[in-house]
Amino acid sequence: MRHIPRKRFGQHFLHDPVVLDRIIDAIRPRAGEQIIEIGPGEGALTARLLEHVPHLTAIEIDRDLAAYLRHTLTAAQLTLHEADALRFDYASLGQDLRIVGNLPYNVSTPLLFVLAEVASQVKDMHFMLQREVVDRMAAAPDTEAYGRLSVALQRRFRVERLFRVAPGSFRPPPKVESAIVRLIPRPHDQLVAVDDALFQRIITQAFSARRKTLRNALAGLITERGLEDLQLGADRRPDTLSPEEYLRVAQYLQTQTPTDQKN
Repeated sequence: MRHIPRKRFGQHFLHDPVVLDRIIDAIRPRAGEQIIEIGPGEGALTARLLEHVPHLTAIEIDRDLAAYLRHTLTAAQLTLHEADALRFDYASLGQDLRIVGNLPYNVSTPLLFVLAEVASQVKDMHFMLQREVVDRMAAAPDTEAYGRLSVALQRRFRVERLFRVAPGSFRPPPKVESAIVRLIPRPHDQLVAVDDALFQRIITQAFSARRKTLRNALAGLITERGLEDLQLGADRRPDTLSPEEYLRVAQYLQTQTPTDQKN
């Protein structure tokens, strides 16, 4: 098939056999595993996966590509959902999911937030992403790339940068370098239970003012006395706090009454 890439879907089709081999080596798919591929496209990675597993599930938004995949692969090989990956119900797919894909760069960040919500059902995830996004995902505190995405994902996953991929490995070549990343959910006993909406509010507000001090960046959420109680210096910047420290802020706020938070 020679599909014309659609810009609205952010389509860049991986064709480099060396890169495909390296991705398979990283994933190490095994028969009996629940493999989910997001955005199979022309099926280059799909075909490589099916050399190792008899069946996989795929989610494809492009109806022409979906029709092509149904024509070239049997129902015994592929369960295909013609759907928007941002709105798909991943919780319906069961447990121990191994999610893979060459994610469209124009929706990669919101899609990662969607997938983080089903981390408890995931064994691991391997994605091709814009290198800059992978750098942000894996960034350490007090670095330029560290931000809201870093904190949100590292709270739930161990993030591993694997290798870079040059633009020439795709059709058409993207204007940026790409990279492969692995995400492994943290064990349940390592997760800190907090209100997700509150946690997202904290990190969103904090990193919208990342150059300000904590007393100013988190104003209206936590008082300077609260920061002292947590032994977090009010003069620190938001981008110096670790994910664990943001979780401590969320836990603290959950124990406070509205009156406490004003004092």
